[in-house]
Amino acid sequence: MCSAILVGSVSGVRADLVPDDLWERVAPLLPPAPERRHRYPGRLRVPDRAALAGVMYVLRTGVAWRDVPAEAVGCSGVTAWRRLRDWTEAGVWPRLHAILLSELRRAGLLDLDDCAVDGSHVRALKGGITPGPRRSTAPVPAQNIM
Repeated sequence: MCSAILVGSVSGVRADLVPDDLWERVAPLLPPAPERRHRYPGRLRVPDRAALAGVMYVLRTGVAWRDVPAEAVGCSGVTAWRRLRDWTEAGVWPRLHAILLSELRRAGLLDLDDCAVDGSHVRALKGGITPGPRRSTAPVPAQNIM
């Protein structure tokens, strides 16, 4: 079964998880790898493409990070999760989103006539601005019998 999974892989990474056109768009946006120490360099860093394959595997299958098959994807789920965290902190995803939107706009494939905007992911700090005191929706507390 393992050989069936690795068929069509590009240097250990499943080609269907990170196609070449996706990799060409994402690779320039990724931050450079940190320099290895000269003394005690540690393990070799997993290639970014393998880490992206791990992220894509989790997104497509919905498995937990710990259940990512390292031999099929090219890295462990923990490594993919750490790299995703680092890339998110570096702002890779908003830049990729902007690039993809501009490509769609240039090709005339971006139709904003029918679109929905969802702000449920935006935090409302301290509940936002309120016009006045809010009435409680909690049930009336029981009287103290002591």
